[in-house]
Amino acid sequence: MTQGLTADLTYNTDFAQVEVDQQQVNLTRFNLFFPEKREFFLEGQGIFDFGAGFSNDPISFYFSGQEYAGSAPVMFFSRRIGLEGGRTVPITGGARLTGKAGPYSIGVLDVQTGEEPVASAVATNFAVVRVKRDILRRSAIGVLVTRRSVALDGGGANAVYGLDGQFSFYDNVTVNTYLARSETPGRQGDDLSYQAQFDYTGDRWGVLLDQLAVGANFNPEIGFVPRDDFRRSFAQFRYSPRPRSIAAIRKFLYQGSVDYTTNGAGQLETRLQLGLFGIEFQNGDRLFAGVTDNFELLKTPFEIARDVTIPIGGYSFLNTRVVYALGQQRIVSGGITFDHGDFFGGERTGAGLSFGRIGVSPQLTVEPSISLNWIDLPQGRFTSELIAARTTYNFTPRMFMAALLQFNSGTDTLGTNVRFRWEYQPGSELFVVYTDQRDTLTPQFPTLQNLAFVVKITRLFRF
Repeated sequence: MTQGLTADLTYNTDFAQVEVDQQQVNLTRFNLFFPEKREFFLEGQGIFDFGAGFSNDPISFYFSGQEYAGSAPVMFFSRRIGLEGGRTVPITGGARLTGKAGPYSIGVLDVQTGEEPVASAVATNFAVVRVKRDILRRSAIGVLVTRRSVALDGGGANAVYGLDGQFSFYDNVTVNTYLARSETPGRQGDDLSYQAQFDYTGDRWGVLLDQLAVGANFNPEIGFVPRDDFRRSFAQFRYSPRPRSIAAIRKFLYQGSVDYTTNGAGQLETRLQLGLFGIEFQNGDRLFAGVTDNFELLKTPFEIARDVTIPIGGYSFLNTRVVYALGQQRIVSGGITFDHGDFFGGERTGAGLSFGRIGVSPQLTVEPSISLNWIDLPQGRFTSELIAARTTYNFTPRMFMAALLQFNSGTDTLGTNVRFRWEYQPGSELFVVYTDQRDTLTPQFPTLQNLAFVVKITRLFRF
């Protein structure tokens, strides 16, 4: 459209070439977050970011993982479009405008979906408008509006209106804040969400203070809300000196945090206290050891596994976790995790092995991962297993084949996804994709549940 603005149009959109989701093990009562993988929604995705969003801190991931469910809502989550109840909903057409116009960042998206009777999805229009203006030297303020023409319960439209600001001072001080309100038929009152966050990220010292609230009726239906009806106070302090007397060590880490979450009535629901020690070596490897003291209040029974339900009540548990992460520059990268401790009145032992990349040859790379949890509760004993392996072979710089094999004991499924991609000329591609899912509970070879074989060709025309 201009030097800084790009318009994209789509009709009868197909995403057959996209890799399937990498499965996750859920041992919490909160929903899992799966990242967007469809190219149409990924391009310019950062323009639609609102507020502070999810934490990308790897330490929080290693030591809190899915147990950390206090993150701010995602006001616009593109996976709400074209997916419903785990099934694909046809996209009739859509348009997107993204880019910069002077000090303004602009994102406009409008997508129309069709019907999917199996998922009870009706034709729906999704609209998002995001405008952000640069101010001062490295700060910005913005607005976000989202609208879903048919709410999930089918009763009218759902909309969200929000204001946010990111203010950067000096080199290490950031203040993030937002205020948002949703409109949903039949859900009036207590429909606000707000956040105020102070973050100091000095090399030796670090401080993070966060106040977050989500009302009981705050309902962004084109977004993702880990939990509702809560008020969260969070404080984290870090000391990370660089020792001069130890040549092999680049930095030490001493970190403590307190996460205190209550419901709208002021009743404590989650308290997570973390103490952490870490070492960053000169070769890029990192070693972390930490202890978490957690309290969780269950107001409704929680089915954690088949035939295993945790009853209502308050639960306190202490957990110890050790992580060794290999440097990204190594031929073999990834991490090893081990944890043990109390868990909802019982015990949990977990072990994980994840390799980000194993360079078998210049053309062949393998990324295996395994996650095991042995859980012993008064209500029953079970084991969760998640095994995956991603293999990529590059025939040429423009041609590769990738395969993802996954086994999840929680769903008793074995899944395979194989993709061949050939860019036969710049911007034009051929895809051949095979996907299946099998039931592992059958006595013989896992029974086929579904299968798809797709051949897709794209052609870029230049004018």
